[in-house]
Amino acid sequence: MFSLELKQIFNNIGSHLPIEHSFDMSNYEVNGANPIKKPVKVTGEVNNKAGIVGLAVQAQVEYSSECDRCAAPVIKVFNIPIKHILVTELNDKNNSDFTVVPSMRLDLEELVAEEISLYLPTKFLCNEDCKGICTFCGKNLNEDSCSCKKPIDPRLEVLQQLLDK
Repeated sequence: MFSLELKQIFNNIGSHLPIEHSFDMSNYEVNGANPIKKPVKVTGEVNNKAGIVGLAVQAQVEYSSECDRCAAPVIKVFNIPIKHILVTELNDKNNSDFTVVPSMRLDLEELVAEEISLYLPTKFLCNEDCKGICTFCGKNLNEDSCSCKKPIDPRLEVLQQLLDK
């Protein structure tokens, strides 16, 4: 847990607090695996401009996993921009435009970890046009095409016979 003490920022217009922090997310689990092996690096600042306290940081995450289509090992680095307007209280509890820090202390790691989990793709691919593997022979179609004869849907066999003539 890494808490930012923000009382000085909230009470002084024009003040800012630079942030440079790393933390461990190696226990973060996706489909039974832990894809974040290196520490997450967070850089940015919290500032008070005209009485509005804003958090603007960037989280750098190295994500290593297998491609969801071809199972090739892949490592990608994501630079995730995180911006929040911080307030000490809200009149409307349903307003999600602001992040409430009632004690003027912000758990940066918790906030960043939540943003990372929302940002990461649900399908992790080696590249956008990954062809995957052949469902019949198991060959990686990104490396070579296979010569498998795909079975014809029995409902369409009559059409195939017409094409063969």
